[in-house]
Amino acid sequence: MTEVQKLARFVTGTRFGDLSDAALAQLRIRVLDTIGVAIAALDAEPTMAIRGLTEHLGGNGEATLIGGGRSAPDRAAFHNTALSRYLDFMDSYLAAGETNHPSDNLGAILAAAESAWADGRTFLTALACAYQVHTRLSDVAPVRGHGFDHTVQGAYAVAAGVARALGLTPEQTANAIAIAGTANNALRVTRTGELSHWKGLAYPQVAKEGTFAALLARAGITGPAQVFEGNKGFKQTIAGDFDIDWAAEDLESVRRTIVKKHNAEIHSQSALDAAIRITGRPGFDPAAIREVAVTTFQVAYDIIGGGEEGDKRRIHTKEEADHSLPYMVAVALLDGEVQPDQYAPARIRRDDVQQLLQRVTVRPDPDYSARFPAEMPSRVDVTLRDGSVLSAETAAYRGFHTNPLEWGDAVAKFGRLVTPFTGAWLRDRIVDTLATLEQRRVGELGALLARVPGTRPAESGNAAAGERP
Repeated sequence: MTEVQKLARFVTGTRFGDLSDAALAQLRIRVLDTIGVAIAALDAEPTMAIRGLTEHLGGNGEATLIGGGRSAPDRAAFHNTALSRYLDFMDSYLAAGETNHPSDNLGAILAAAESAWADGRTFLTALACAYQVHTRLSDVAPVRGHGFDHTVQGAYAVAAGVARALGLTPEQTANAIAIAGTANNALRVTRTGELSHWKGLAYPQVAKEGTFAALLARAGITGPAQVFEGNKGFKQTIAGDFDIDWAAEDLESVRRTIVKKHNAEIHSQSALDAAIRITGRPGFDPAAIREVAVTTFQVAYDIIGGGEEGDKRRIHTKEEADHSLPYMVAVALLDGEVQPDQYAPARIRRDDVQQLLQRVTVRPDPDYSARFPAEMPSRVDVTLRDGSVLSAETAAYRGFHTNPLEWGDAVAKFGRLVTPFTGAWLRDRIVDTLATLEQRRVGELGALLARVPGTRPAESGNAAAGERP
């Protein structure tokens, strides 16, 4: 068998019972977290534009659009993944040479599962497959150093998960993965220099195309059987040689992923924890800050600190702000938190944060770099005008894989994000449904997500969203 055929055998051979209790608990938390982040992005300008386009294009109505309406599975995959990705508040996986976001696969798998009238067990198993494929390929086949985006491994993962949700045969699954992997090799320029909306839409594109690849395979279309090992295949042209024994894989990788505490790029989380800790120290006054020094690990410096992926001091947009360590540390020191409100256009433009971020310096530390990715060590030193220095250092946080989030913590984050849209009644119905999803049909969840308003009625005085009909 070719390598993609072996991968397809793994995917089609997985069963819900393969998930350990710990893995299932973390998978439920990832679903809750991802849907919460998606709902909170419903009224963002780019996601509203995507909704308008999706409604204009139409579709066969087999899959729910979060926030109401229906479309074809591939278009729903793009729309729903754009929602879960836009705020940059989703989960992450840290490999030595790659960082990705396996929850980006949820929107596509949810759409596929609903279109196939699948039950919750099938959906959760398919999602666990996508997590496994995504993380394992990132472990052994990183592509960032070759100039490609981390969505590249996702093309294989999302096609695998969608194929499992649709119940494809091993042959069809291999074709779906081969088509998606061959066709979706994105450039890292997505996340370098001046950032555009595409930073948050690159994975929705992969989600859409991976879903369509699975639908093509179901219709009988074949893909390159040697996509990994063949002449001009993935190994030869991009990743280099690697090996995964798919017959020996399990569904436990979700336990190695981490959930964000702060609404910020993943490598910033420990630095932001340190900065926010400083705001509670005696004598701290944000108006008295003279300079801020951030010490972190090499990957954080390269991606968000002004290293190889470009300057991070010219901040005008949300996309630039949530990938700028100087901005995020500055706004954390000023506001005491980094949540969606810290990326409002008016907040980004204010003089206080624009001036302070220019006084933030970032440097990598070799010892910190050696501890990554097992830890994310960072130190923040704030020098005040009187010469006094306030310092804090952290290496992990609640939600990191060494201190995993529990259901109650996830529900609290979910509530903060979604209640302005859903009110209390619908919020609690969604939570209850997700807590017992393996006992339900995916369509039950879809029906609830379709009832979420696309704006914030709870803030406009219309409480109907939170009331039982």
